[in-house]
Amino acid sequence: MENKIPSGRPVRKYGKTLGGDNDGRRNDRKTYVKHDSSERRQDDRMERPSGKITVKKVKPEDRPFIRPDNSEGRNVTGPRKRGPRAGKKIVTATTEIRLNRFIANSGLCSRRDADEHIKNGLITVNGHLVTDLGTKVTHDDNVCFRNKRLSSEKKVYILLNKPKDYVTTVEDPHAEHTVLELISDGCSERVYPVGRLDKATTGVLLLTNDGDLTGKLTHPKYKRKKIYHVFLDQPVTKNDLFRLTEGVELDGELVAADAVSYADSEDKTQIGIELHSGQNRVIRRMFEMLGYKVKKLDRVYFAGLTKKNLKRGKWRFLTDKEVSMLKRGIF
Repeated sequence: MENKIPSGRPVRKYGKTLGGDNDGRRNDRKTYVKHDSSERRQDDRMERPSGKITVKKVKPEDRPFIRPDNSEGRNVTGPRKRGPRAGKKIVTATTEIRLNRFIANSGLCSRRDADEHIKNGLITVNGHLVTDLGTKVTHDDNVCFRNKRLSSEKKVYILLNKPKDYVTTVEDPHAEHTVLELISDGCSERVYPVGRLDKATTGVLLLTNDGDLTGKLTHPKYKRKKIYHVFLDQPVTKNDLFRLTEGVELDGELVAADAVSYADSEDKTQIGIELHSGQNRVIRRMFEMLGYKVKKLDRVYFAGLTKKNLKRGKWRFLTDKEVSMLKRGIF
């Protein structure tokens, strides 16, 4: 009877009855395995009358416990107890944060502008004028800007399907429209775009007042995935698709797409491209280096978010599940 052991080698298995009488009934038997080297070894597995093979499990309390000799002062009669896991830092009312961060979280302005307000003597903490940029405060402190108390603003996360001809910025005196105009009627908190889409680019855009999350989603070391649907002025050759994945030199730096393919098998002018680079106008410049002109550019994916069921120019708040996904980076 030929069988195979987990290593996949053909071996011969011998069944030897241990104990009881051999009257034709199939008693529990231990199995000996004969290897190619003609050596025998006893297997820990036992064959039940049903023919199924099971492995006997060893309970944790039955396992041998070994402790090094240098364990003086510790309990060596049982398994070592683990200490508390290093988890996320819990923010409480007494947790100290930098003053400029507190001001930015209140929705008054950015951290950079907050530093200017501090240096110009416009901020007081518990009735005292503060001009030191390194000052730290807690949420219980009375922080005022021009005698008006500031309070921490609740975190807001908005997904926008950006339309064309809107500038991705908070303020721009030269721009006719900014993306904040699209959400002004439904959001009273001060939010700002996460990353940038140029004026002619459409698609997925995240806005929030969570500075920590913004840093994680925009910093190059985190390599957040972005996918674009590109419409070009002429069909793209397969050789140029390969060149995009190999890398195109921009400003002395080699920028390569993570993945690229035809978005429509019948139309070679439509390309789907995935990359994590955050350079300015990177998609348009890469195709320009290869002799193509981008007629239309649409971002369809950013850090796990898509524009599914969201019409152009419309927006919605993220669900709790989506916010958790972004903060934990599981996408």
